[in-house]
Amino acid sequence: MLINPDDRILFTGDSITDGGRDRNNSESLGWGYPAIAGAHLQSRLASPELKIFNRGISGNRVCDLLARVEVDLLALKPSVVSILIGINDVWRRYDANSPTDAKAFARDYRTLLEKIATIRARVVMLEPFLLHVPDDRYAWREDLNPKIDVVRMLAAEFGAELLPLDGLFAQAATQAPAAYWAGDGVHPSAAGHALIAETWLENAGLP
Repeated sequence: MLINPDDRILFTGDSITDGGRDRNNSESLGWGYPAIAGAHLQSRLASPELKIFNRGISGNRVCDLLARVEVDLLALKPSVVSILIGINDVWRRYDANSPTDAKAFARDYRTLLEKIATIRARVVMLEPFLLHVPDDRYAWREDLNPKIDVVRMLAAEFGAELLPLDGLFAQAATQAPAAYWAGDGVHPSAAGHALIAETWLENAGLP
């Protein structure tokens, strides 16, 4: 996937994407990987026509993205949509006894992608990921792995770019402790956000 100087890029997802963005400022990118990737894109392309939006919302599941797709996605008329979603569909099973099974996850994600297809935007799908820190995160694999399989299946089905973040973070954890990349196994550190941004940019042909 190549980024054009006049692209309208939308990053959407949960808290990892949200990155503390200012909800009162429609142009706020927060402090996470969308801000890092966005700054590099703006610097390298040096184009006032390039527009970058962040509509991540902390706590969101895939059903939440679908519920707000008209206002927070289609209305922005993006030409590129980057999606990182899924870990809260896992987490709510363990902290709130509110599971999302893989079938429902696939149904809602597919519907979301079908709606994006109506505006012919290029799609980048980022795998949900998990590091095994603290130790109770190991148990989450039973729920997460089928959802990662869904993301991979849908990326192939819709011809989307796929960023394999779960494997990327697993590899990173062989170079430095897991907590270095994400202290709770889910929310990236500054280094973790930079890792995502670098991967996103490399996929866009901007190493």
